[in-house]
Amino acid sequence: MTNAETITKLNNALNTLIKAYEELQEDNTQLKNRINELEDEVLDLESAKEDLEGDINELNTNKEQDNTNITSMLGKIEGLLNKKVGESDEPVKEDEKVEEKKEENKPSNNNSNGFNNNNHNNNNNHQNNNNNHNNVKADDKKEDDNKIDLNRMASLLNGFNN
Repeated sequence: MTNAETITKLNNALNTLIKAYEELQEDNTQLKNRINELEDEVLDLESAKEDLEGDINELNTNKEQDNTNITSMLGKIEGLLNKKVGESDEPVKEDEKVEEKKEENKPSNNNSNGFNNNNHNNNNNHQNNNNNHNNVKADDKKEDDNKIDLNRMASLLNGFNN
């Protein structure tokens, strides 16, 4: 091999190395660009994550406030209902007292005088009619009380919606 041939082969090898180096540089540049794009996407995703975490915190706060409001409303409604139930129990207790008095005043069946039993039965019938009339009035009053409760509850709920 002569010097000219050696120089030619070295020149070809150098050209091949230069082409390979240029291709590697181009690939390296493309990879660097892709890395930059991916880093930008990561930053965007981190920003979106922070925004979502903020939204989650806000939703949790709103949920806690809603739970507190609902608990408060339920407490007020229970208080109103308990108040009305307590008021409506009193007439029932009076009716129970009347029933107890009736049982105490019942004559024994051992009485030989039928006239007294008939008079007593007539008195009991008259008392039963009066009690039935009073019960109807009490039922009407309870219905009126229930209507008031429903209106009050509706106004309370409307107040919370504002």
